Amino acid sequence: MVGTASAQYSADNDKLRGNATLDELINFALRNKIELKQADIDKEIGEREIASALSGWFPQINATGSLAHAIQIPTNVIDGRVIQMGQKNTSSFGVRADQALLSPALFQASKAAKFIRQQNDQNIESTRINTVVDVSKAYYDILTSEESINIINENIGRLQRQYTEANIRYETGLVDKTDFKRALISLNNAKAELKTANEMRDYKYDYLKMLLGMNTKETLTLSFENQSLESNILLDTTEILNFANRVEYRQTETLKSIQQLNTQYEKWQFLPQLGAYGMYNANFFNNQFQDLYATNFPSSSIGLSLTVPIFTGTKRLQEIRKSELQEERIEWDLQNLENQISTEYSAAMAGYRSNMNEWRNSKANMELSEDVYNTIKLQYDAGVKTYLELMTAEADLKTSQLNYLNALYAVLSSKLDIQKALGTVDITK
Repeated sequence: MVGTASAQYSADNDKLRGNATLDELINFALRNKIELKQADIDKEIGEREIASALSGWFPQINATGSLAHAIQIPTNVIDGRVIQMGQKNTSSFGVRADQALLSPALFQASKAAKFIRQQNDQNIESTRINTVVDVSKAYYDILTSEESINIINENIGRLQRQYTEANIRYETGLVDKTDFKRALISLNNAKAELKTANEMRDYKYDYLKMLLGMNTKETLTLSFENQSLESNILLDTTEILNFANRVEYRQTETLKSIQQLNTQYEKWQFLPQLGAYGMYNANFFNNQFQDLYATNFPSSSIGLSLTVPIFTGTKRLQEIRKSELQEERIEWDLQNLENQISTEYSAAMAGYRSNMNEWRNSKANMELSEDVYNTIKLQYDAGVKTYLELMTAEADLKTSQLNYLNALYAVLSSKLDIQKALGTVDITK
């Protein structure tokens, strides 16, 4: 079964052909979904932030310049004499280079780079997992809708034939007008149901386009060939839950590592800051502005600068304790996350097993309904059963078929929820 119209979409030289399969949709989404593009940009931003923080290890070179004209030259008293100190016009140009040798902030930046990259990669992984799950569910939802529309169309076909037969029987005087009016009511209701189903299908296609990063105005069709939903519902329910497989757990562990590094940084604040510097200044003085730059009086020096923190009002001690408390809080976050993951897995597993039972029951009911309908139809044609009994059998058949499809989709959806809870969703497509 194939949807309407042909899908021809191009973005960044990436094309999604018409009648796309589920694997093609997932691959396309992993390359084009907006949230994934944003996550890639966030990673690139993170790399720039790391490079910016580590640039402090390179020499920091600055140039300065000044030009001043003294309206009144400063004076001073030396040995009882008032002497003017300086000249009317002064100018200087200087270059200074500083090289950090011992810096707590740079130590922290160097060690944090690894965890920042890890954090960005985990954010991308989380987005890819959600993309695979969401696209798969949307695909199965559309497939369910397409099958539901087929069932409704088959129902309309049966009702149309029943209406025609009831009308002929009425016109020949075999029955009163009640039967064909009931048939017309059922037919009209089925057509209204078909219109609603088509509208919902259009929305589901738009939702899938959004997940794919496509414009909703673009056309999209899906291929459902060789897609046996029943063959995809089985799952190994004996797999053991491992918290480390969940990206959310690893993200929290990364936050914990970053916080531990922040605590270490606060302790490093007791260390002195040591740096080397070199400077050169070109100085110019003259009372005549036109002769200001005639003679240079240079100065230059190299040396070391040392800053030793002695007392900061216990600020460093308070910051260390605050950071340690934040570490403790993240430990509780990890424990809480373990409880949440366990509960999520338990709920997903319960839902999967419940939906499997519902699916088996729906499948059996559908098969029974088909047998009942076929039998009553033969009996009605033979004049043994009333039209009301035929309508009831028809309604039961349609309901059981739709219930079967909904139960099948619920099983597939809960299977994806279990895989997500286990952290085993395949994102390497």
